[in-house]
Amino acid sequence: MHHASSRKLRWLAVSLLAMSVMSLNAMADNGLASTGLGQSWPNATDVSASPHWHVYVFQRNGVRYVQINDLGGKVRAAFAAASGTFLALPVGADAARVATPDEPLPASGNTKGDIVYQDSSVKVMVATQADGTATTYVAQGDCHDPVECSSRIN
Repeated sequence: MHHASSRKLRWLAVSLLAMSVMSLNAMADNGLASTGLGQSWPNATDVSASPHWHVYVFQRNGVRYVQINDLGGKVRAAFAAASGTFLALPVGADAARVATPDEPLPASGNTKGDIVYQDSSVKVMVATQADGTATTYVAQGDCHDPVECSSRIN
């Protein structure tokens, strides 16, 4: 009886290992990098919709991270998105100028810019300011005006 119990335990362990490997492969199959956030030239695909910016998307544990770099590779801003919630990250030269629906900023300066990234859940616009800084407006994917969707009225 001890022998049969040991065999069942080994079978259970092998089954759990196989399921773990399959789930890791499924997570890796989404095509998004899971490391490199904050790097000037991360080992990730540039998914920018604008020729003026580089945009990299990372995903880890169900959270999507979007990083915006200028053409010289300087990290300008980054944010995290999960289940309709957005969080500006303390990454990049313009980290203090990331407006999200959850952390709105006053709309000021230049509010015209480039849509740099869009998918079904998020739309990102970057507006270069007169002083060379950039303001990043993050909104839900169905928003028509990211400035309006991520700013508060003064």
